[in-house]
Order: sequence, then structure tokens, then C-alpha cells
Amino acid sequence: MLRTLLIIAGFASLALGIIGIFLPILPTTPFLLLSAFCFYRGSGRLYEKLMNHKVLGPYIRDFREYRAIPLHTKIFSVSLLWITITLSAIFATDKLWLRILLGVIAVGVTIHILSFKTKR
Repeated sequence: MLRTLLIIAGFASLALGIIGIFLPILPTTPFLLLSAFCFYRGSGRLYEKLMNHKVLGPYIRDFREYRAIPLHTKIFSVSLLWITITLSAIFATDKLWLRILLGVIAVGVTIHILSFKTKR
């Protein structure tokens, strides 16, 4: 029963991590780390598949080994974040308080991303 719950949680966090690649407000690496943990405890086969995945594996390995984010990932994430937030603030709302909130979120997420070491 516990293994099944861990596998379900692993797939749920994997889905959120993949969405986070494209949606800059949602963090990718923490969800992928959670997936790795859940799969490690629930299914060795799924853990190995995740760790050896061409795209997702390096996110986990880089963070676990170096506690760092590659420079291109930082640039892409911060750029996409600001483009998305700016377009949302301009076109999705006319309320000043919501635009300010979006700006505060963007600043917070940017600081969080840039606070990690850069892997070159």
C-alpha cells in the first residue's frame, strides 16, 4: 500500500516538475527531487528511469551533487518568468493591486532562482 502511494506521489510531483519547466512560477527541481525520493522508496525501476532520463535526470543530479543550477536554465527561467508576469500584468488584469502582487511574486521567484550557485 505504501509503495503504491509513493509511486502515485512520485508521478504527481513528476507532472508538476515537468509543468514547471514551462511555467516559471512553478519550481521544477524541488518537484523532481520529490519524485526521485518517492520513486527511490517505491520503485527502483522508476527511480532508475528518472535518474537516467536525458532531460530530467540532469536537473536532479546537478542539484544533488552541486546544489547548483546551470546558467542557461537560470537565464531561461528568469526570462520566461518576467515575460509571463509582464504579459499577465498588462493583459490579464487592470487592477493595480494584482499587478503589484505579480511584480512581488516575480521578484521573489527571481531572487530564489538566483540565490542558488551557478553550474558552469
